[in-house]
Amino acid sequence: MARTGPGSAAKRTLVWLGVVFALLALLLGGGSLWSTASWAPKLALDLEGGTQMILSPQVQGGGEEITPEQLDQAVEIIRQRVDGSGVAEAEISTQSGQNVIVALPGIPEPETRELIQASAQMEFRPVLFGGPGLAPAAETPTPEDQLPTPSAEPTDASDPNWITAELLQEFESTDCTSPEALQPAVEPAPADQPMIACEPDTQGKYILGPVEVRGTDIESADYGMARSAQGQTLNEWVVNIDFNDAGTETFRGVTERLFAIGSGDPRNQFAIVLDGVIVSAPTTNAVIPDGRPQISGSFTEESAAALAEQLKYGALPISFEIQSEQQISATLGADQLRLGLIAGVIGLVLVAVYSLFQYRMLGLVTIASLMVAGGLTYLAICILGWTENYRLSLAGVAGLIVAIGQTADSFIVYFERIRDELRDGRGLVSAVENGWRRAKRTVLASKAMNLLAAVVLYFVAVGNVRGFAFTLGLTAIADLVVVFLFTHPMMRLLAMTRFFGEGHRWSGLDPTRLGALPLYRGAGKVRHKPVERPAVELRGRNKAAGREAERRMTIAERRLAEQRKAAEEQKAEEQKTVGAQARGSKEGDNR
Repeated sequence: MARTGPGSAAKRTLVWLGVVFALLALLLGGGSLWSTASWAPKLALDLEGGTQMILSPQVQGGGEEITPEQLDQAVEIIRQRVDGSGVAEAEISTQSGQNVIVALPGIPEPETRELIQASAQMEFRPVLFGGPGLAPAAETPTPEDQLPTPSAEPTDASDPNWITAELLQEFESTDCTSPEALQPAVEPAPADQPMIACEPDTQGKYILGPVEVRGTDIESADYGMARSAQGQTLNEWVVNIDFNDAGTETFRGVTERLFAIGSGDPRNQFAIVLDGVIVSAPTTNAVIPDGRPQISGSFTEESAAALAEQLKYGALPISFEIQSEQQISATLGADQLRLGLIAGVIGLVLVAVYSLFQYRMLGLVTIASLMVAGGLTYLAICILGWTENYRLSLAGVAGLIVAIGQTADSFIVYFERIRDELRDGRGLVSAVENGWRRAKRTVLASKAMNLLAAVVLYFVAVGNVRGFAFTLGLTAIADLVVVFLFTHPMMRLLAMTRFFGEGHRWSGLDPTRLGALPLYRGAGKVRHKPVERPAVELRGRNKAAGREAERRMTIAERRLAEQRKAAEEQKAEEQKTVGAQARGSKEGDNR
């Protein structure tokens, strides 16, 4: 029969914690062998240095001055592209209201540099021919087989007369399965002319008409679950677009024309094009008069979020050229990092000294828990640096130092609850279980407040402050994991040892030091509550225990003790009086 006692449950929990550590270590080790992961955390710009690029903005079409609003929008969009998560510690700012300065930690990847330079010209074009999944192949029908020869000037953007012989030849020679065809266009296609474009997801190719709606007409875009006409949530992810007034009016006319063409015809579709590459090519299922179209399809949450981000941040009205690029040194450097780590070590030593002074050998549990929390946080930081490009700045180091004290608070709350249970007359095993039930509510409430503060700080701040908030939230989660999977199971196991179970004077659970002298005598022995006695009647070691017990009395307990003391004194006086009377009566009889 399997054992289900506290000891076996604690051992299983510790095994699970070991499994978590092993999985994180294997993930990081595999990433370091077969990918770009490292066993050392990535450092931010202030500690490692990096690359600084000065970007020169250019308004689409030329001949127009850059407005401060456009430049601010450009800074925000570039920040979202380069450091959308806010943890890469990139610094993006304007210079003299004319240029944009982008400073990135380390040496940026070619993809990052292209992302910064991308002109981000988003356009809505009607589809003239093509469709999802239509890749070049020998048996693929061509427009020559299905479309008439141009015979007149096109009347609208969906008119097949836009397709010329040269365009047909370009369409037939385009291979949308090649990586080159899916790269952003260096030179944008003329807005008033048709073009050939590929869709990366389906490797399909399309002939598109002239631009009808520009990306700058998008006010916002988001994603979520679709809703029925009755307001019920459907199990389908959709992307929602909100146009401005000009875009709303234009898009209404476009959807009227496309909807009238009817489903089944490729010309019922419109393509969302970003830098010459099709982001999505949905069909038109209704006329959209309010400028709030909804794109549905076989979206997952990730793909819907990606499309919404492209729509929201892809409508940059300014293109950029890298005017200059140079390597910059760390703004703080290794000395500041070393001093920050020294400060962290000093804080850890002070917490350890306090724990040993206050809790004796029980303080070793605090020290071990801090080490486990530190190891878990370190692995998480390294993995996040690999997967999310998380960079550790000096502000993040400060967050780790602050977290030492917050983590120790959880253990202090737990230990004090155990001590309170011991003072109430419980044995150590029972005190650990009851103390944990009371302490975990306090710990959860405390960590919930820490997480809430970190989340709020993360979303309202930028730059290094976001790194500080991220680190603070990460350590709060690590603290919860350690308290539940290490500290409590260790206390369960220690409660069954002789050293702690019998309350050795150096265990930190000595009953005489807790003001509960006869409360327990070890596992398996009968326990009795002591008779309340005034502390002044105790001597030596018992005197200190009596003072501790008296100090921890509530007002009601203190009044009850005073009433009992008064009753005992009155009873003693009565007994003294009765004894004196009895002695007087006896002396009278003897005479």
